[in-house]
Amino acid sequence: MADQFNYDNLFSANSREAPPGSVRHSKYDFAVAYPDPDNLPLEDLIESVRSGFEREGRDLAYYSSASGDPELRKLVAEKLTRERNMKVTADDMVLTSGSGEAIGILIQALTDPGDVVLVEEFVYLGTLNQMRRYGADVVGVKCDDDGIVPADLDSVITEQIAKGKKVKYLYTIPAFQNPMGWTMSLERRKQVLEVTGKHGIPIFEDDCYADLRFEGEDVTSFHSLDDTGRVVYAGSFSKIIAPGMRMGYLVAPKPVISRAWSFKSGGAVSQFTALTIAEFMKNGMQEHIEVQNQALMVKRDAMVAALGENFGSSVTWIVPQGGLYIWVKFPKGTDLNAVQEQVFEEGVSYYNGSQFSPTGEGSNYLRLCFGHPSTDTIREGIGELAKILEKIGTFSG
Repeated sequence: MADQFNYDNLFSANSREAPPGSVRHSKYDFAVAYPDPDNLPLEDLIESVRSGFEREGRDLAYYSSASGDPELRKLVAEKLTRERNMKVTADDMVLTSGSGEAIGILIQALTDPGDVVLVEEFVYLGTLNQMRRYGADVVGVKCDDDGIVPADLDSVITEQIAKGKKVKYLYTIPAFQNPMGWTMSLERRKQVLEVTGKHGIPIFEDDCYADLRFEGEDVTSFHSLDDTGRVVYAGSFSKIIAPGMRMGYLVAPKPVISRAWSFKSGGAVSQFTALTIAEFMKNGMQEHIEVQNQALMVKRDAMVAALGENFGSSVTWIVPQGGLYIWVKFPKGTDLNAVQEQVFEEGVSYYNGSQFSPTGEGSNYLRLCFGHPSTDTIREGIGELAKILEKIGTFSG
C-alpha cells in the first residue's frame, strides 16, 4: 500500500482543526436553542413549496439574484418597516445563509486583527467565536437588567482609545439578549446611540429574536432611532420558522454591503428556500409566530417554576418576556464550567457563563434553553440537574 500524502506543511496559517463530527445530545438538552419540533409549520411549508413552485418553479433553472430573491427581500423590508419602524426597501438588504453568515461577513468587512470590538459582557458564543477567528480584541461592557450601561460603555471606549486602540463597532443583541435574556429599554437604546455617536462608532444590531415576544410591549429597533446610516442590522428566519431553513438577512448602507459581500462564498442563497419562505410570509407566518410564542411562554413558565421548586432562593434568574433562554446565576465561586462535561454524561446539558464571556469569567452562570423540550421534560430535567449538582457537591439544596 502506498504511503498516504502528508498535508501538514501545506495548511494555511489561518486554518484550524475543526472536525465536523456529530452534534451531541443529552437526555435533557438545555444547551442549544432549538425550536419546538411540535410547532414547526410543516403543512404550511409544504403548501408554500407547492404554491411557490407553481408560480416561479421554472426559474430554479437559473442562478438567482446575487442579493437573493427580490420578492422575499421586498416582504422582509415591509415587515421591518411595519414591525421594527425601519425605513428600508428591498435594495437596502441582502439575503444570507442564516444570520450567522450575515454576522460573519460583516465582521470580516469591518475588522482587522487587533481591532477592538465591543460587546455585552456576556454575548452569543457563535458571534464571539467568529470575532476571535478574525483577530478581534473583543471587549465586554457591563450590563444591567435594562441592557448596556451607558456610563460603562463611555468609560470602556475612552480607555481603549487612550491605549491607542481602534474601536471599530459595538455588537449588540438588544431584544431578549443571548444569553442574558433582558431586552434593552428604549431610553437605554437612545443613550447607547448617543455615547457611540459621540465617539463615531457604528452599532451592529443583531435582532434575530425580536419576533419571539410573548408578553410586554415591543421596543423599537436601534436602526429606527438612527438616520445617519450608523446602524447595521441582521435578522433571521431560524427562530420563527426553523434553523434548517438557513435564511437570514443583512441591512446596511450599500458600501458596507458591497464590502461584506466580498467575503460571501457559494453565491446567492437557496432560491428553493427563498420561494418557500416568501409564500409562507404571505400565507400564515404571522399566525404561526403567535401560536409558537404562546407555546414558548408555557415552556418558559414551566422552567421558571421548576427552578424555583428545585433550587429555591439559592440561585437567581431573569424572567425573559420572550426569546428562548433563561440566564441563571449561582453563588460566586460556583464552577459550572468544571462540572459541565460530567453533568452532560449524567444526562443534562447546558452552557456555562464563561463560554459567553470575552474574558472567560462567569463560570457561576449557566444558560438554559426552553424552546425544544416539552414541559414535562423541562420539569424532569431541571429536577435532574439539581440532583446531579447536589450529588457532585456543586450545589447545596
